[in-house]
Amino acid sequence: MTTVNVQQAKTNLSSLLARAERGEEVVIARAGRPVVRLAPVDAVPPRQFGTVPIDVPDEFFFASLTESELAAWE
Repeated sequence: MTTVNVQQAKTNLSSLLARAERGEEVVIARAGRPVVRLAPVDAVPPRQFGTVPIDVPDEFFFASLTESELAAWE
């Protein structure tokens, strides 16, 4: 565990963040008293669009509507 004061944290923030990302515990103290702990954030998995995988062929997707389908939309 590494403990640094606020001024050191301001000066070396980038390197402290890199150390925390690698798993090292970094504590920032004010007047010698621990105030906060830097820790990496778990990566959020990418969201999947929709719930059912579907493949619509282009010839179906771009096909013209039949007369009965057109009438249903009117």
